[in-house]
Amino acid sequence: MPESETQHTRHSVTVKAPAEALFDLVADVERWPCIFPPTVHAERVEQNGSEERIRLWALANGEVKSWTSHRSLDRERLTVRFRQEVSQPPVAAMGGEWVFEPRSDQETVVVLHHDYRTLDDAPEKLSWVRQAVDRNSAAELGRLRDVMEQNDEVGTLTLEFEDSVRVQAPPSAVFRFLEAADRWPERLPHVSRMELREDAPGIQQMEMDTLAADGTTHTTKSVRVCFDGRRIVYKQTQLPKAMAGHTGEWLLREQADGSVLVTSRHVVLIDRRGVAQVLGEKVTVDEAKAIIRTALSRNSTTTLEHARRFAEERSDG
Repeated sequence: MPESETQHTRHSVTVKAPAEALFDLVADVERWPCIFPPTVHAERVEQNGSEERIRLWALANGEVKSWTSHRSLDRERLTVRFRQEVSQPPVAAMGGEWVFEPRSDQETVVVLHHDYRTLDDAPEKLSWVRQAVDRNSAAELGRLRDVMEQNDEVGTLTLEFEDSVRVQAPPSAVFRFLEAADRWPERLPHVSRMELREDAPGIQQMEMDTLAADGTTHTTKSVRVCFDGRRIVYKQTQLPKAMAGHTGEWLLREQADGSVLVTSRHVVLIDRRGVAQVLGEKVTVDEAKAIIRTALSRNSTTTLEHARRFAEERSDG
């Protein structure tokens, strides 16, 4: 069947922030997973001046889709054009443009254009794509506004850290432990419940109950992308109130002595309003970062140590 006719959408939001700062944030695609709700993972594949290729994994109507796009960044015109190189069904082709229109030094209208075609003109496919574009555009523009209006620089609200452990075992044994998150309730003391589904190889969606140090239980939802036995990236899609975003990575690197360095990395975007609600009006961003880091690092370190014991016991036996 022939592809559908090209559809066009326009979404916009007014943000109390300079146009250049908004352009910089959208241009920095590797920050997207922690900022934009739909984006699970983003990588810059190659870059040549203002032209680049990026790889994205993103939620669309609850499904994880992945594609590679070409982008053209025009700082003078304050625009970012994008075009998918190979689209995921039911999308046949998609592209668009971010436009940043200054209204003053501290106010900008951000416009997000999309054009797309579906694999055929079936109403259900057109409706599915339109809903995904509308939902994701609204989520991205809304978060862009909220983040930029909370602070002059997103970096002030961002917490990044990592924990590592050295394991005397093959990386495959460690990876098996980290990948099999459905077994975590029986293997990790701080995980009391796990619901995991894998609709496509290496793409996992999980809902987990975690026990905090004070005995309370917290429920989080995450999407994970598992790569080649050496790397798992994830994004929390249901967050504690003090966080506006949380992404992470499990990375396995073989060492010269035959051991494996296993690292847990976190990137957290602090939610100022959430911090005030949960931790109190007087708690500063830096104090909130310290509290969040302690909690996340405790769980990461526990997981790393159990992964080490799991892998080394099987290596010895």
